[in-house]
Amino acid sequence: MGLRILNVNKFNEYAVVDLGSNSFHMVIVRNIDGARQIIYKNKKNIHLATGLNEYNELSESSIQRGIECLALFAERLNGFPPENVRIVATYTLRIATNRHKFLNEAAKVLPYPIEIISGQEEARLIYLGTMTAESTNENDTKFVIDIGGGSTEIAIGKGNNLKPILVASRPMGCVTYTKHYFPQKKIDKDSFLQAKLAAEQQVENLINIIKKQNITAAFGTSGTIKSIYNILLDLGVNDGIITPKRLEDLISYVLEFNDFHAIDYPSLSDERKNVFVSGLAIFSGVFNALGLQQLQFSPCALREGVLYELIGGPNYRDIRETTAESLSQHYNIDERHAKQVVKTAEYFFSQWKDQTSMMVPHSVESILYWSAQLHEVGLKINYSSIHKHSSYILKNSNLPGFNEEQQLLLSTLVRYHRKSINIEEFPYFSLFEFKHIMAMLQILRLSILINNQRNTDLDLNAFQLILSKEKSTKVTLAINKQFVENNRLILLDLEQEKKYWKAVNDWKLSIETF
Repeated sequence: MGLRILNVNKFNEYAVVDLGSNSFHMVIVRNIDGARQIIYKNKKNIHLATGLNEYNELSESSIQRGIECLALFAERLNGFPPENVRIVATYTLRIATNRHKFLNEAAKVLPYPIEIISGQEEARLIYLGTMTAESTNENDTKFVIDIGGGSTEIAIGKGNNLKPILVASRPMGCVTYTKHYFPQKKIDKDSFLQAKLAAEQQVENLINIIKKQNITAAFGTSGTIKSIYNILLDLGVNDGIITPKRLEDLISYVLEFNDFHAIDYPSLSDERKNVFVSGLAIFSGVFNALGLQQLQFSPCALREGVLYELIGGPNYRDIRETTAESLSQHYNIDERHAKQVVKTAEYFFSQWKDQTSMMVPHSVESILYWSAQLHEVGLKINYSSIHKHSSYILKNSNLPGFNEEQQLLLSTLVRYHRKSINIEEFPYFSLFEFKHIMAMLQILRLSILINNQRNTDLDLNAFQLILSKEKSTKVTLAINKQFVENNRLILLDLEQEKKYWKAVNDWKLSIETF
């Protein structure tokens, strides 16, 4: 452990942990001159989704299974720098109403943050992982499907672009469908058809959209489709490609068995037998509904997509920058003004950082700047409640590259960038510290306020941010006298701002001139 820490700059191992609804996976790779070499893999079948009750609460036993697995993973990750590890959680922890209990317990055994990602973000990362591994024609329209334990993700992209043009996530997975349609793990045609029909209904509103794309290359990833592929090989289908006829024959074979564990194929493990039939029903429902003619298995999916971005693939650019730019263009944001607010936030953050021993993670600092860039996305709706409209848009839009909490923090900062502040309404964050959020909010509010006049030549040297030695949330804003004389409206704005701060416990804004 000591050697690893001493050589952080030369540390070339990267780890990704995927907390799925059916199983937890960990993969560790060594990065050598841009080439990735897998040096360790571990998979534990946790069946987390089986622990959800009708209120989407995780049972104590399922939480305990998950935590025991993470404690094992933590042993292998001992000594890894935080920037070399990424842990993502999907469907079950997305919907679990008591997920904070799981996250709090996890933090005791695993010293790395767990990111809960949206279904659309999961689909994007799955597509990225698959497309960085598969060789396709530059003119292909590519389709990727991943059937997980609790949800199924679909993505479509064109050409060599690693960013999909369509992503979708549906709440159907092999664990949840087993629980609902095959509770006794008995196989009968009626239950299978019900599960298949339910899957078709889940993608009903995508059928016409996807068919219009004229898919030329289709891929399936993860456990269910890997099992179908392997069974086809067992049956003598040498290429393992799934076609309508082969799928129909496979379903006929499977329906001849009476229960899950009677299924007898060499490649199907006892563990996979627990969820295979429901996964097959979901896949056949989607395959038929979308009119797919052939599909091949890809061994690369979510974890590979996360690894690609963690390590930084060829020409990699933080996808969140592209997301922010796309939003800015879509909502016709005043680009010059947005850049000025970002520049002001950077200026104030630099002054703030020089006066405190508080170490704010780069992930939090970057969300401050995206908040500054995107605080006016709701302007097209209404100015008087712009903070509410902008927050709503940011909270409910698909934001590629942002995990669930990053998106929530972005929308929260924007929600309170002006007018009154109600701390009691702030959501709970497991990835971010409250004191950091408060500091970023103060900086954001001041950055936006002093740009209210939308001056094109604002001199930032006219402002100094001074933190109280008593409490960092007590702030003095010193302003150049000449600037005040030429911009008297700013004092009126700041007087009102002082009142908003006074209503917040331990906040204080003072104004001075120099």
